[in-house]
Amino acid sequence: MPKFLHIADIHLGFDRYDTPERTKDFFRALQTVLERYAIEERVDFVAIAGDLFEHRNIKPATLNQAQVCLQALKDANIPVLAIEGNHDNRPYGTRTSWLKYLSEWELIKLLEPNDGADAENRLPPWNEHTRSGGYIDLPCGVRVIGSNWYGATAPRAIQLLAASIKQLPPGPSHTVLMFHHGLEGQIARYAGALRYTELLPLKDAGVDYLALGHIHKQYAVEGWVFNPGSLEANNVEESRYDRGAYLVDLSAKGVDAQLQTDYFQRPIARVELVAKGQESLDQLTEMAMERAIAAVTQNRGDITPILELKITGQVGFDRLELDTRRLQEAIKAACSALVVLIKYDVEDVAYQTPLNDGQNRVEIEQSIFEDMLTAHRDYKTRATELARGLTDLKDRQLAGADEIALYGLVETLLDLNEPNLNELNPAGTTELTEAAADPAI
Repeated sequence: MPKFLHIADIHLGFDRYDTPERTKDFFRALQTVLERYAIEERVDFVAIAGDLFEHRNIKPATLNQAQVCLQALKDANIPVLAIEGNHDNRPYGTRTSWLKYLSEWELIKLLEPNDGADAENRLPPWNEHTRSGGYIDLPCGVRVIGSNWYGATAPRAIQLLAASIKQLPPGPSHTVLMFHHGLEGQIARYAGALRYTELLPLKDAGVDYLALGHIHKQYAVEGWVFNPGSLEANNVEESRYDRGAYLVDLSAKGVDAQLQTDYFQRPIARVELVAKGQESLDQLTEMAMERAIAAVTQNRGDITPILELKITGQVGFDRLELDTRRLQEAIKAACSALVVLIKYDVEDVAYQTPLNDGQNRVEIEQSIFEDMLTAHRDYKTRATELARGLTDLKDRQLAGADEIALYGLVETLLDLNEPNLNELNPAGTTELTEAAADPAI
């Protein structure tokens, strides 16, 4: 009974988050999944359904990572069949690529249809001498067919591939087609996904197992369409999805594909803090630190996690007062997270008392003063009392009272002789005096 490993979207050379450790994660994921589910399981072959690399142009270290993993399979006499994805495909008119290089060095077999040919010549058999071909018949009893990256032309390409598959000579009992494209309805905001009905010509042509890639989420449809997802999450959003590698058995009874996830994967902790508008800047910062440290502690293990802290809601201070870069550095210093990401999406608390018809000027001024004081984190608990004081202060200022008398009134309003209020806002007299002197009120 044939057994193989289906993987996709490995993305060696991933270079986001500005840390070499995260780049190594993608190598560790590939290396451990091949050791556990290809070599130890003694599969007949490995199918890579696109995006072995993150970029078309790769660094020497990234190429070396690929060679190390693929050489281990070659030493175990496990052939690797691969196709290009949208990340590592050859630009139009280019004759070679890093996948082509790996194929020429006999580390993979890059299966590529001749898309410019007619149906009979579109899928030439694999040629060991030229290291090229569109399909290969393996001794284990499986025919594996390759494809290119088609993008928006995928529906038409499927029709042409299906016609070519029907033209192939009789072969093994099982047919696997590798195809790098996504299926409609699996993730939101994905334009250009294929409808399931657009895949049916391939089933009609005899494809028993459609090995997909491209979408970084695991899914299976109708027992013959399979996508394992990416080996590693490319961003924190992808941590919501199941992903891994399919270990597949083919038999006369059909397909038995089991998703395997027990290999190196960097844990991702996501936590949200909702501000209610009553917290001071220091209180919100302390709450963020506590929430972040607790999330990392819950994910304690051999592998340090990536942490995303999302701060939402409303704040009773200028939202720009929170230094997210400084908070990020403080959280990282206080816990063992590899990467700390902060999403800061809050609104300043806005207060506006509705004005009633017929209100006089004094009542309107009183409402405006109360709104201003309620929006201030230090004055909001005494807004009504202080608003009356500001009205008195404004009247005295308009009457020509001297500044010493005005500041004396402010001290009385704020009870500045009480230590707790003095510590709360030592500059309070200036703020209230400026508010009362606002010519717009």
